[in-house]
Amino acid sequence: MIKKILLGAFCIAQFSLVSANDLKNINPVSHIRNSEYFQKVPKTVIIKTKKFKIRIDKQPNGKYLYQSWAANAKITSKPSMIIPDGELIPDGTGGNYYYEFVNNAFTYQVWRNYLTDSAKKAPYTLKVDDNTGKTIVNQDGQVVKN
Repeated sequence: MIKKILLGAFCIAQFSLVSANDLKNINPVSHIRNSEYFQKVPKTVIIKTKKFKIRIDKQPNGKYLYQSWAANAKITSKPSMIIPDGELIPDGTGGNYYYEFVNNAFTYQVWRNYLTDSAKKAPYTLKVDDNTGKTIVNQDGQVVKN
């Protein structure tokens, strides 16, 4: 009986050392930038705000594609706006992140709100800033498809 307990403890110690060595060899900056190491980021997400439907897709090159429609439009129709080459940017270590897209003089950010100061906070927020940094759109969004 004691031999089995000692063998079990030895095995656990070995697995712990192997796991610690694996984690030591991870480049944390690349994994934070990639963000998928710390939280699951969907390949496609569709959200609906008060005025817009927004679809964000991960492209084969690792960048993100932003497409938007009017809130009452069908997503199968032609998008009113398409912005390629978006980035996924982690915000802290709690799971929040945002997608950022630049179109002419405007910056579009779609925030994923995991950790918030309110339980009633929407899961996504669309924020659009002009080239002076002034926010011209700030709308909460709900997931239509994830």
